[in-house]
Amino acid sequence: MKIVTTLLIPAALLLGANASAQKFDNLAATPQMGWNSWNKFGCNIDEKLIRETADAMVRIGMKDAGYDYVNIDDCWHGKRDRNGNIQPDPERFPSGMKALADYVHARGLKLGIYSDAGATTCGGRPGSRGHEYQDAITYAAWGIDYVKYDWCDTKGLNAAAAYTTMRDAIHCAGRPMLLSMCEWGDNKPWEWGADVGHSWRTTGDIYPCWDCEINHGSWSAFGVLRILDRQAGLRKHAGPGHWNDMDMMEVGMGMTEDEDRAHFSIWAMMASPLISGNDLRSMPESTRKILTNKDVIAINQDKLGVQAWKFMSEGPLELWAKPLANNNWALMILNRGPGAISYKMDWKKHKVGDDVSKRELDIDKTAYRWTDAWSGKTGDTGKALDLNIASHSVAMLHLKAK
Repeated sequence: MKIVTTLLIPAALLLGANASAQKFDNLAATPQMGWNSWNKFGCNIDEKLIRETADAMVRIGMKDAGYDYVNIDDCWHGKRDRNGNIQPDPERFPSGMKALADYVHARGLKLGIYSDAGATTCGGRPGSRGHEYQDAITYAAWGIDYVKYDWCDTKGLNAAAAYTTMRDAIHCAGRPMLLSMCEWGDNKPWEWGADVGHSWRTTGDIYPCWDCEINHGSWSAFGVLRILDRQAGLRKHAGPGHWNDMDMMEVGMGMTEDEDRAHFSIWAMMASPLISGNDLRSMPESTRKILTNKDVIAINQDKLGVQAWKFMSEGPLELWAKPLANNNWALMILNRGPGAISYKMDWKKHKVGDDVSKRELDIDKTAYRWTDAWSGKTGDTGKALDLNIASHSVAMLHLKAK
């Protein structure tokens, strides 16, 4: 028999939640950065892994680069106790979540956790349906900083209402927790999510390939380009505190280095959360350099918070622009194709206007110095730039007004 858990919550808390229901502000002013356990480890998680990952994040420079969330995904759950309070798996997390949060916080990092709007999670563990306020209070007591909220086992639920309930529960609990809505874009969360969560998934799950779709019958997983192509028309909905989430990254998970650099660049340009999914404890130096590239991260974390758009394409070559603060810009030249492409960037031929930010990139009006975020080369817009873009790769230019 299901316990009616809301009876255990003081009435004053519920009244307060109804009177001031809102998401916590001052979170995700720029896209969140961190790590998540799912892509590499799935259900094979325990407190030792989380502690070692937090240590690695500090040791290898990811914390210094801006990554601060250590997020536990599905399968951490044990059972609910007699009062309906969720418990961590006692074998996998014997020290408890409060001790784990203290460990992560002591390293200057934040701890994230996972739940689901349905009665069960995607991995078959206890979801939060009917326990939203109780679970949020539990997470707050543990010291949780981030809640990834999934969408399995939700037949008959209204997505906007279900996510709003968890938003209100988190606010009622009193601890600022970032709400990451993992609804897969089925109910167009970009149209209603800005007042509910801090980010929302725009597609089904990612898969570590350049351009593929893995069909699982009732759902599909998508490669990097397939996810990129599904962002068309969504940029107007993103901004500080509310981001289009293209899913956790697959950098270091089996693609080529060029594809990993392009993948990371695309996520940065699109102002998507940068959540790594590989094993931080043992990744090669080449992968670490990609994930900690400060020039690329700076483009993602730009305070203006405007998502990029494609302003030109020629066959497999695409040019993307992202307005930045202080009248600066980022440009990405993406080669989707199977062979290298040579391209001459004649700056005066590219007068780019953005109807979202109302910004204009016009070399006749403003001169810029540019830096290639990957090669480190520099120059200015006074002369054309000759580029050679490898297959499945990018050039990424950070333009600063002179």
